[in-house]
Amino acid sequence: MSGITRREFLQRSGATAAIMATAKVSPAEPDHPTSVDTVTLGKTGLQLSRLGLGTGSQGGQVQRDLGQAGFTRLVRHAFDRGIRYFDVADAYRTHVLLKPAIKNLPREELFIQTKIGSRDAKQTDQILDRFRQELGTDYLDSVLMHCMQKADWPETLKPMQDALSKAKQKGIIRAHGVSCHGLPGLSGASRSDWGDVSLVRINPQGKHVDGVEGKWDEPGDVEKALLHIRKMHAAGKGVIGMKIFGSGSFTDPADREKSIRFAMGLDCLDAVVIGFASTDEIDEAIGRIDAALAG
Repeated sequence: MSGITRREFLQRSGATAAIMATAKVSPAEPDHPTSVDTVTLGKTGLQLSRLGLGTGSQGGQVQRDLGQAGFTRLVRHAFDRGIRYFDVADAYRTHVLLKPAIKNLPREELFIQTKIGSRDAKQTDQILDRFRQELGTDYLDSVLMHCMQKADWPETLKPMQDALSKAKQKGIIRAHGVSCHGLPGLSGASRSDWGDVSLVRINPQGKHVDGVEGKWDEPGDVEKALLHIRKMHAAGKGVIGMKIFGSGSFTDPADREKSIRFAMGLDCLDAVVIGFASTDEIDEAIGRIDAALAG
C-alpha cells in the first residue's frame, strides 16, 4: 500500500472487481471433435461443417411446407448452432427458399451443395446460371449429378461430366460429383476417376441404403455399400453420408442414436447431412453427434 491511501486502495480494488464481474469469459474449447467442426472435404481442400442441413425430406416437401418464415428460422438456427453446410437440389425446389434464408450471412463461411437432374450437357451452363440466380450467389461450392442408379453412368454421362468440369475451370462451381442411389450407381462412382465429391446413403439398419437395384425401399446392403464408399474415400474423394436417419423413418430415438454412433465411428465419411424439419431436430442431432464423438 506504499504511496496510496487506504481509501484509494479500496476504490481501485472495487473497480477491478466490477470489471472482472462484467467481463465475458470465452467458453473453453471442447477437447474432442464436435458436430460443427470445420472439416476438409477429401482432396478438394474445401471446408464445411461436419454436420449439414439437408432440404430433401420427402423430395423437399417437408421443408417447403415450413413456408419461407419457418424455413428461414430453421436455417438461421442451424447457422447459430455452427452449421455451415446447406444441401439443396433442383428437384427439391428449395433453392428459392435458401436464398432469403442466407441473406446477409457471410457467404465465405457457407458451403452450398446442390444437385442437377438434367442429363443434357448442352444445357448445363444455362442451368447453373439459373441455380446461381435462384440461390443468390456468384458461385456454387459443389454440384452433383443427381441420383446415379446405373453402373455405366461414367461412360453414358461423359458429356455431363465434361460440362461440369468446364464450369469448375471457369470458377462457376468449386467441386463436382454424384449422389448415388443403388449399388450399381455406387459401383460406378467407386471405379470412376471423375468427380470430387460423392453423396452416399449409409446407416447400420440398411434403411434406404444402396441395394441391388436401387429401388427406393429395397433392403440395403450395408457391407457392400461400405466397400465402395471406402474405395472412394481412399482415392481422395470427398465423401458425405446421407440417409443417416433412414430418410426420416427412424422415429425411435434408439434408432437415431444407433445410426449416429455408427456414422461417427466410420473412417470413410468426411461429413454427414440430415434433413431437418424443426430446430428441436437440429439440437437433438448436434447433441447425439457431440456425445458420440466424445466417446
